[in-house]
Amino acid sequence: MKTVAGIDMGTQSIKVVLYDWENKKIVATQQKAVELIAANDGAREQKTEWYDAALDDCFRAFSAAEKASVAAVGISGHQHGFVPLDADGKALYNVKLWNDTSTVEECKILTDQAGGDDAVIAEVCNLMLPGFTAPKILWLKRRHPDAFARLRYVMLPHDYLNYCFTGAYRAEAGDASGMAIFNGRTKQWSKKICDLIDPKLLSLLPPVIASDAPNGAVTAAAAAKWGIPAGIPVSSGGGDNMMGAIGTGTVRDGFLTMSLGTSGTLYGYSDQPLADPKNGLSGFNSSTGGYLPLLCTMNCTVATEKTRELLGMDIKALNDLAGAAPIGADGIVFLPFFNGERTPNLPNGRATIAGITAANCAAANLARAAMESAIFGMRRGLEAFQKLGFKAREIRITGGGSKSPLWRQMAADIMNTPVKRPLSSEAAALGGAVQALWCLQKSAGAPTDIAALTDEHILIDEQAASRPAADAVCAYDRAYAEYNKYLDALTPLYA
Repeated sequence: MKTVAGIDMGTQSIKVVLYDWENKKIVATQQKAVELIAANDGAREQKTEWYDAALDDCFRAFSAAEKASVAAVGISGHQHGFVPLDADGKALYNVKLWNDTSTVEECKILTDQAGGDDAVIAEVCNLMLPGFTAPKILWLKRRHPDAFARLRYVMLPHDYLNYCFTGAYRAEAGDASGMAIFNGRTKQWSKKICDLIDPKLLSLLPPVIASDAPNGAVTAAAAAKWGIPAGIPVSSGGGDNMMGAIGTGTVRDGFLTMSLGTSGTLYGYSDQPLADPKNGLSGFNSSTGGYLPLLCTMNCTVATEKTRELLGMDIKALNDLAGAAPIGADGIVFLPFFNGERTPNLPNGRATIAGITAANCAAANLARAAMESAIFGMRRGLEAFQKLGFKAREIRITGGGSKSPLWRQMAADIMNTPVKRPLSSEAAALGGAVQALWCLQKSAGAPTDIAALTDEHILIDEQAASRPAADAVCAYDRAYAEYNKYLDALTPLYA
């Protein structure tokens, strides 16, 4: 048996899958939880040693034969994080995460010094938002100057794992494009933004390699530690959304992926640069050589989880309850900004339930409003895509929320687009594995088109397909207008 290892470094856990590409199936999976540090100032942080321990536990749980079968490794990591390392590769501070909103002040400083929003967009194809990496780097300099003075390596979470396997310090355009110090059109680091943070920053950044190039090879030390063969290639890897795009087959124009997890994302492949940052559509690169315009909401399944906990229900009971309520939740609107929000840009946002009357105050309506709010957030992204001329043929749905038939049908109706679910629920990990296979074949002198690989290896569950129903589409148009009415009214409170 020959396998490629796909590693998904999520916010809550690290997962490793071993994919047998000849038989087109995942043959082994291990997953270990990772803790989270949360503070009232919006900080969301983790420690590199937690990543090390989780990865150790995952590989220790595989059999010797399973580990020996690994022919290449591909890594997916949560985007926008900041892993600051010294010259010895040791962490100088905690890893600040994508959902960390403690850097609002740094965003304002960088935006003002750059010359405003339009100037920032011209440099890095995105606005300067608290979730991105650039303000986190400035935050470290301002709050921990001694640590910043010893900074040698500026890494994203997936870069850190690549470094652990290979000892190589390299970046790739997909994940780098979410740092707000990288220009996705030119595929180069922005000297202007880097210099605003610190004149030495540009000299600390790694070279950017092609998506199908290896980050490096597994070192002898890493092979001994994890029990996999030394010298096998580790692909460039990428951000979780970039790997999720590969793992759902979104590598051609016209396809969108919707991920319903802790955060919600909607992204699509484009051969040409495509972005509208002021309307929430970030200008990212793909990890296959093209572009990946993306909308991200920081609160997706958060609303349903909080509602489920409040009502004392399991997931199935909440879905059944929501299914008993009418479209539009009989007028109840849920703004799910438990963690602040990135799209719309409301880092100080708070969750709000509105529209409650004596007649509609029911648990079923609350449950449905929580579910609908996640897809209403995605619809804002679809509208931004459409304004730029992107014609969506199909949405590939993934993440924990994709397991719900009710949520899949909501997505089809609210977005008025057919929705399909890949057979494998491991989109990011499988995407990492397929990218590793792409890299392996090129390294072996047999380069393959990435779209051909996804056609072969990303299988679709046709039984879980959902098509929009005309009556429901109209009803959701009205409910969405009501959602936007409350959002517009309350935005000044949270801006």
